[in-house]
Amino acid sequence: MQMRHLSKSKIISYRQCPKRLWLEVHRRELRDDSGSEVVFAIGNEVGDVARQVYDKNGDGVFLDLDEIGFSEAFRRSEELLAEGKVPVFEAGVRAGGGLAFADVMLPDDSSDSPRWHMIEVKSSTSVKDYHRDDVVVQTYIATAAGVELASIALAHINSEFVYPGDGDYQGLFHEEDLTEETRKRLGEAATWIEEAQEVAARDDEPAIDTGPQCTDPFECPFLAYCNRDKATVEYPLTSLPRFSAAKRDVCEANDIHNLREVPDDELNATQLRVKTATLAGEAWFDAEGAAADLAPHEFPAWFLDFETVSFPVPIWKGTRPYQQLPFQYSLHRLDKSGELSHEAFLDLGGEDPGELFAKTLVDQFGDNGPVFVYNASFERSVMSKLAERFPEHAPGLERIIDRLVDLLPIARNRYYHPDQHGSWSIKAVLPCLVPDLSYGDLEGIADGGMASVAYREAIAENTSADRRKEIEGELLRYCHLDTLAMVRIWEVFRGDGDEIG
Repeated sequence: MQMRHLSKSKIISYRQCPKRLWLEVHRRELRDDSGSEVVFAIGNEVGDVARQVYDKNGDGVFLDLDEIGFSEAFRRSEELLAEGKVPVFEAGVRAGGGLAFADVMLPDDSSDSPRWHMIEVKSSTSVKDYHRDDVVVQTYIATAAGVELASIALAHINSEFVYPGDGDYQGLFHEEDLTEETRKRLGEAATWIEEAQEVAARDDEPAIDTGPQCTDPFECPFLAYCNRDKATVEYPLTSLPRFSAAKRDVCEANDIHNLREVPDDELNATQLRVKTATLAGEAWFDAEGAAADLAPHEFPAWFLDFETVSFPVPIWKGTRPYQQLPFQYSLHRLDKSGELSHEAFLDLGGEDPGELFAKTLVDQFGDNGPVFVYNASFERSVMSKLAERFPEHAPGLERIIDRLVDLLPIARNRYYHPDQHGSWSIKAVLPCLVPDLSYGDLEGIADGGMASVAYREAIAENTSADRRKEIEGELLRYCHLDTLAMVRIWEVFRGDGDEIG
């Protein structure tokens, strides 16, 4: 068997599924890489700041693989690791059938011979089991390459860190020492690499069916390929809301793959309602109950939706990693006369929009009338955090919070259409309840995740004015539809017909 140097990522792929490794090596063109750009961008942001944090004297060396290529990266790494004088970032090591690039290598000043403190940096806010495997593989390869390690640690984002501004990120990372734990597991890494080598050397694709490993710990980019010949189930078990994985496993073991076939006594009341509507092939609607739920709420009626962004590395003073920071809202107002008006806020200037967001929101709200939202916990949380950050606007924000009325539980308790496939998200309910409105008609941005990514692009320094203008239009149209959708859903639930457009 020809020995190849498998990258650490491929060895971890083998740990998830041998078939994934084989496809990575032999049929990489089958990968679905949608969404990977965002993951890589986050990793690069965190890596950039890690170099700043760990290179305190400014004499560290960053081996940029994209600039110098593999051969030069390994040559320079070997030189620098043998000298042991300055911090090295992305040092390449290869031995024992594997290769890896260490995020941070810090010289151990207590030793006359070159020894290193190796730190792997992750963008998560805690240490995961697969991180531990990752560090074990990297340590095994580095040790096999002759690198002497004084300690081994994993650095992850400290969610309690509050950015003080001025580029000061000391305290952003929390380190967990994995030295002893990792050294005890090096034999496992040797076995994984040996087994991975055998799989990679095969001529034929391993015969492994899809299963839990396809999404644990990551969704496999070859999942669509592996499912290509499987019959499509119109209403899979995943269409049953909150139907546990354990129950799904039992059903599938008994060759039950369609929710229509699940015994009634295995279902709670909501799940049984979903099954009944699905079998009937038509919507279930407790119109009288929905109207009664809304009857106590008077006019004017307000309809509010936020868009937020979160940064693993905070860019605005006083904010935390991954904090949900609002940058946009849409606000519809409906008078008793039926007049519908709209206000919007969107700040693409790049500075912290929080205070202006809070002030404008409070200023645009009247003092009475219910504020309808869809999933109130989100808007409540965002406004509560704004009130903490900007106390001068807290009274106004708290008055809005006190008036929130959540449309989601009304939808969940009063309406279900088989085409919702077990979901009561506004994007699932809207086309069933109000067919003339659709998120599918939007160009560009069509969900909150896309809105967040687009916002980050819009505030980037290298984004052109024309592109920023294009993003602005897409964001405004998307958020406007979110609140208009609530107006129309509210109208149907009240029993008002389609008088409001």
